[in-house]
Amino acid sequence: MATITVRTPDGETYELTADAGAVLRDVLLEAGLSPHGRYARRVNCGGRGICATCGMRLADPPAPEHWHDDLAGRFGYPRLACQLRVRDGMAVRLLDKRAWGGRE
Repeated sequence: MATITVRTPDGETYELTADAGAVLRDVLLEAGLSPHGRYARRVNCGGRGICATCGMRLADPPAPEHWHDDLAGRFGYPRLACQLRVRDGMAVRLLDKRAWGGRE
């Protein structure tokens, strides 16, 4: 099991427990915390890593395993929740966005 700290755009903090290795997007959705922008909550790629609407920030991001996450890491864009596996001690910040997150 792994513990994940999730901070929402409105400043609320949640502690989630999930199986280590589970897909982060799925864990967030099961907890009622959508990683998607407000316009993409109904229409998105379903976790295939092609729409980039589940982008969020990580306090200590792991090395990218997906082409989008590799580019995101290099250019300061959010990482995709659908392409990240849960690990213990993860700290996630959900973004206030319409569809995609902005650069940092």
